[in-house]
Order: sequence, then C-alpha cells, then structure tokens
Amino acid sequence: MSHESEMIPLLRAEAIAQLEELEFRHPLNTNSDVRMRSIGERVGLQRIGIHLTRVPPGKESFVYHTHVGEEEFIYILSGRGIAEIGDKEFEVKTGDFMGFPAPSVGHHLRNPFDADLLYLMGGERHEIEVGDYPRLRKRGVRTGTEMQLIEWANLDPFWK
Repeated sequence: MSHESEMIPLLRAEAIAQLEELEFRHPLNTNSDVRMRSIGERVGLQRIGIHLTRVPPGKESFVYHTHVGEEEFIYILSGRGIAEIGDKEFEVKTGDFMGFPAPSVGHHLRNPFDADLLYLMGGERHEIEVGDYPRLRKRGVRTGTEMQLIEWANLDPFWK
C-alpha cells in the first residue's frame, strides 16, 4: 500500500498536542521567536502549508514582509498581538482573521503582551516565491527549500 493511501485526513487534537513544536527565529529579526506545529502535511496537504503557531510574550513572529505570488492567512486562536499591516498597526485578539492576497501588502505580528499569542497560519507553497522586506530594503527569492537574499541596491532591471 502506498503512503498516500495510508494518509488519514483527520488529525485529532490529542495528536496535534503531541507534535513537536519547532522553534524558528527569523535571521533578519533578533526579536523573532516563533514556535510552530506543522499540521497540514500530517493530513497530506501539499499545495498549502498550515501551522499552529505560537509567539511568546515580548517576542515577534518573523519580520515585516510582502509576498509576490503566495497568499497567506492568519486566524488568532488565543491571546493578543499587534498586527502591522501596510503602514498601520492594529491590536488583534481571539477570533480575528487576516488574509493577504498576492501580491500582498506588508505585514508582521508582534506580541508585546503577557500571554502567548496563538494562531493558525496558512498559505500557498509554490516551488518558487519572491518576497520583499521593505523596511530592510532586501528581497528574498526562494526556490524549493533554498533561499537567496538580495539587497535592493543590487537589483538591476533586466529590461524596461
């Protein structure tokens, strides 16, 4: 029997709680501290990633960024945070939803509060993606699992 035919499209809460919580710190943000349980892959999803994500008090998610081709969403499960969307900040709390159609507006989450910020995060998983870090004036280009970072000053137009 193949692995695909063995995949059960149900992941129980007890199994999710037992999943290893992977720690990630974005290399462009010294205050980034994200703990994720990847749940989409556990039920066989290949084109979208779904992650149960936790940001401890006083920490931040990734770094303010945009996406060129991949859409992304965030649904707050518990706690509070500050969402930076475009040039505005919004306090977000349990039950709030954010959606970032591609190409996306810049976005980022911070947790300046005393309790964990827990949210469901998901998005497309294209083989190739381009994202910008506008405040840092850098561009990230991802191919598969490999990522290159380019300073905006080094981007030369190929044609006009």
